[in-house]
Amino acid sequence: MSVVEQAQRARTAAAELAVATRSVKDAALHAMADALVARTPEILAANGADLAAGREGGLNAAVLDRLALDTGRVADIADALRQMAALPDPIGEVVRGSTLPNGLELRQVRVPFGVVGIVYEARPNVTVDAAGICLKSGNAVLLRGSSSAAQSNAALVAVLRDAVAGAGLPADSVQLLDATTRDSVKELMRARGLVDVLIPRGGAALIRTVVEESTVPVIETGVGNCHVYVDAAADVSKAVAIALNAKTQRLSTCNTAESLLVHAAVADAFLPPALAALAAAGVTVHGCPEVARYSAAVLPATDEDYATEYLSADISVAVVDSLDAAVTHIRRYGTGHTEAIVTDSQPAAREFVARVDAAAVMVNASTRFTDGGEFGFGAEIGISTQKLHARGPMGLPELTSTKYVVTGDGQLR
Repeated sequence: MSVVEQAQRARTAAAELAVATRSVKDAALHAMADALVARTPEILAANGADLAAGREGGLNAAVLDRLALDTGRVADIADALRQMAALPDPIGEVVRGSTLPNGLELRQVRVPFGVVGIVYEARPNVTVDAAGICLKSGNAVLLRGSSSAAQSNAALVAVLRDAVAGAGLPADSVQLLDATTRDSVKELMRARGLVDVLIPRGGAALIRTVVEESTVPVIETGVGNCHVYVDAAADVSKAVAIALNAKTQRLSTCNTAESLLVHAAVADAFLPPALAALAAAGVTVHGCPEVARYSAAVLPATDEDYATEYLSADISVAVVDSLDAAVTHIRRYGTGHTEAIVTDSQPAAREFVARVDAAAVMVNASTRFTDGGEFGFGAEIGISTQKLHARGPMGLPELTSTKYVVTGDGQLR
């Protein structure tokens, strides 16, 4: 089928999903989770084929890590669906309401978008997360994953479609687009009127292409060039632990710290243990001359280093003279995703929070907490760095629109 034909089928499915009760949708989510576990061997076989092709094609370690599934990861993905089923249904929620002076009762209620298109890179877990969060929020979804995960995604979607149909909802609630050609992405981006919103999730080039070329409205998920700033008033041991966790807990995620800024007043106390901990974790440091004084292993940092979302065992490090200099650096190189300050000074924390423009700002905590699950939202569709209705982790409410319901008793204007 063409993308247009799939989108038309999705619109038909979306009409049925829009009026599905919570119990029906939750039963479908549980059926999807159970099916994933039951059919894990065939999913892993398909994933193994993708991994083998990826290694042969020269995919780097970070991409292979995002692509890889095992029994534990499949179980975790299934558990995320079960957790989603336990979350409140956003559809029908009254956002606000009042009785107008003329007696009209006004309510603004949440409704599904309808058909959501998602373009993403080599993350098979996104296939399931996106299908689940769209179904729970009453949306049909068109999934366009990368060619590197084509066999994994095909196996996952086959499992999900069978489970959805078995639960009494349209199988076309979840559809996978062809990943062997870029034509499917172009068609998806031009399907205005059939696709209600398009969400790109991946690297900077993918996001930029979708934002610049799509005629379908786009919710922009963001690149994560995240910073940890160690303030003059920081607890050094706490700062070392936070910086290490933010960088190394998982290298390939958008909320991983890619830059470390250190106030000159604590450089002597902080940098020796921090550089040693990063080296022990296998992280290559790209630093300014002041940082290089503390270790011969530090590579010279360039403007490109400070602007890079590495998604690898690399980090840029700079010594700054003040909080103001740290904020200036972040404004120049940051991507508006997540920024963190480590400090025992409440005035410094307040100033940093007020002046840093990002979807999430952490005070004495790792950047790795910017996540729908960690925030208690359940599974997320991505982290939005734009400033429209969705910013930060995009949970169920962010996958809805609203409409006004006005109830009267014969009022005339």
